[in-house]
Order: sequence, then C-alpha cells, then structure tokens
Amino acid sequence: MNIARILYPVQVLGPGSRIGIWVCGCSRGCPGCSNPELWVPRQEYEVAVTDVLEMVRSIAEKHPVDGFTISGGEPMDQAKELAELLEELAGISGDILIYSGYKLEELKSRRDDATDRVLATAAAMIDGAYIQEKNTDVLLRGSENQRIHLLKSEWTERYEAYLSSAHNRIQNFVTSNGVVSVGIHRRDWKQYEGE
Repeated sequence: MNIARILYPVQVLGPGSRIGIWVCGCSRGCPGCSNPELWVPRQEYEVAVTDVLEMVRSIAEKHPVDGFTISGGEPMDQAKELAELLEELAGISGDILIYSGYKLEELKSRRDDATDRVLATAAAMIDGAYIQEKNTDVLLRGSENQRIHLLKSEWTERYEAYLSSAHNRIQNFVTSNGVVSVGIHRRDWKQYEGE
C-alpha cells in the first residue's frame, strides 16, 4: 500500500480516539483539496499491509482504539490492499470510517471483489467529490454535497449520537516532518507549502 501517515489519537474525524490512516495516491484531484500532497503515490511510502498492521497493533497494545478513519488521497484507488487491511483492523475495532471521493453507487457498480469486501467491512463512509464552493462547515464533511452512509446498523446509534453533539474541529500532530493539521478545514484554509 501507499501510506502517507498513521496518526493517533485522532479525535476530530469520527467518534472517540481513533487511528487515522492516510493513503497516498488519488486519481480524482479535487480543486481545493486539503491534502494535495497526497495525490501522487510516492515510492518511499510503499509499505506491506502486514507492516501497517504491525504499526496499528503496537498502538492498540498500549492505548484504547475506538475506531479507524481512512482518508487520503483516495483509499478506494487501492481497494485490493485496503480490503485486506480492513478485514484485519476489524478485529481491533469494527468502527471503520472511510472517506472517498467516489459516490457509493459508483463503488457498488464496480462489481469488484475487493471493493465489495471494503464496503462489507466498513461501518461508515463519507462519499462524493470535494467541492470547494460547497464547503459550508458541515460536520465530518469537506463539502455539503458529500453524504454520510452508515453501512452497518450496529454502529448507527454511536454515529447518530456523535452527529447530534459534535462540531468540526482541527487537531494538530507534531511529526518528524513538521506539523500535520487534521480535521475538516474551512474553504479559505491555506496549507503551508514551504519555500
């Protein structure tokens, strides 16, 4: 898989303290995206699914993991590896939220085993292209056209409670490469691109 970052505890992209996993590589390239640095896969980000699981398990051994949030980049551009990863992550927490620029209907129409496995494993999905002009600070979504799909009924109550009480926030993580800002950013947010 092409994985750009794994962060914990992510508390602004779904209920509880979550492990956030950002894939690298996106065929969509929505204008105004908050992660354009994750559009192009990078050789140095290539990692085996087993290595990702080892990193995740090392976090879960020491800390409570309430769920996973998978973002990017475009996670569904790596559906085969993602399916393998999610099936293992579900053993730690079944609350798996995926962000995808594809609409759920597009994904279902692929008639692809890996995509079907991802959708069968995920608890929730936020779908649809990011449209900068429709960024109106709606909870968990970059733009108001995006939809929240609760894919597994056992997680509905948890997400409904979260959606009725939470608001968008930003969380900063200090990493070896600087600061990573996580959350739903306003449309006028500008990412620092360095010199």
